[in-house]
Amino acid sequence: MKRILLVLLLVGLAGCSSTPTTNDETKNWSAQKIYAEAKDMLNSGSYEKAIKLFETLEARYPYGRYSQQAQLEVAYAYYKDNEPVSAVAACDRFIKLHPNHPNVDYAYYLKGLSNFTEDQSFFARIADQDMTERDPRSASNSYASFQELSTRFPDSKYTPDAIARMKYLIDALAMHEVHVAQYYYKRGAYVAAANRAQYALKTYPQAPANELGIAIMVRSYDALGTNDLRDDALRVLKLNFPKSKYIAGNFDKTKPWWRFWEL
Repeated sequence: MKRILLVLLLVGLAGCSSTPTTNDETKNWSAQKIYAEAKDMLNSGSYEKAIKLFETLEARYPYGRYSQQAQLEVAYAYYKDNEPVSAVAACDRFIKLHPNHPNVDYAYYLKGLSNFTEDQSFFARIADQDMTERDPRSASNSYASFQELSTRFPDSKYTPDAIARMKYLIDALAMHEVHVAQYYYKRGAYVAAANRAQYALKTYPQAPANELGIAIMVRSYDALGTNDLRDDALRVLKLNFPKSKYIAGNFDKTKPWWRFWEL
């Protein structure tokens, strides 16, 4: 009986060893061929296959221009494959390894774009989520990448688009802070509301959202009974937004003159 079991075990092991292994068709490919195939996959939208080939190229041929280019191309492939975290990590790695590379400006731009993509999903949920629960970190990181690009490489072909996106990000980040201030105000946290609106004003002084932010400051200071601060904020509102809807029209005339806005 034992002999039969032993024979069966040996037959089973022999069967396992005879199972064909996965054939790596890239085994004997040159760096140039792997790169060309990866680019074809990337251009055809087969991003996962492109990523695998670029990573194979770098692992097999870690030195040379194809390896460097693969490090940058894989970041773009991750970006196109809607993997912004991996794209940012790949950009950071390229910047660290090749700070003086002729295309390092593109790495900063792609890093900003990747965070910008993640930022879009963040602000797209603006109506469905408590404003205080949102984390605008990706928007801030995107702005920082674009800012570094525009500062270090003012003549880069990517800089004009980066500057345009920075303007959007400033407006969006300011609006986030103002909405948080509004959230606090509506819940009676007047000190927090005024401080948050003031932070938005100091951090993003040119943002359109500050019109509402200053109005929140006025009303918060009024609720706290700090009339001097209220009047100062009102003067700032009139100076910066002389045609603001929070100053003129549609207010309850039975209330004191400074309580004229609707939040």
